Amino acid sequence: MELTVYLAGEIHSNWRDDIRQKAEAKQLPLLFTGPMEQHDRSDHIGEEILGPQADAIAKDEAASQINNLRTQVLLAKADVVIAYFGPKYKQWNTAMDAASAMTLGKPVILIRERDNHHALKELANKAQLVVENADQAIEALAYIFE
Repeated sequence: MELTVYLAGEIHSNWRDDIRQKAEAKQLPLLFTGPMEQHDRSDHIGEEILGPQADAIAKDEAASQINNLRTQVLLAKADVVIAYFGPKYKQWNTAMDAASAMTLGKPVILIRERDNHHALKELANKAQLVVENADQAIEALAYIFE
């Protein structure tokens, strides 16, 4: 059995690499998907596909439509979602992806530091599991295969 894991979260740090490496070290049969990790590609995909846009807002809207298409398809195919809320970046997309996954009935593992408890309490209450780090998330996934 192989599980598809959607990694929802900011694309500015290497937290996904950490998750992938930990899963590989445990030889877990996991296939990882997630948002476009190349920030420039994500920002410019609307114009790459739809052509030049009238202004910065139209450019953002076009990219958003295509990024949302990608996210919707990949979330629907995921067996489980890891939603990472790091300490540095605003996490609106992470919250939206986690909520969308929950609406689809996907199990969500929420990674958030203890300091973010209050800000994420409602979302955390709906997740299947709340952990504080990648090690705990990987251990929970490993348990599935025991």
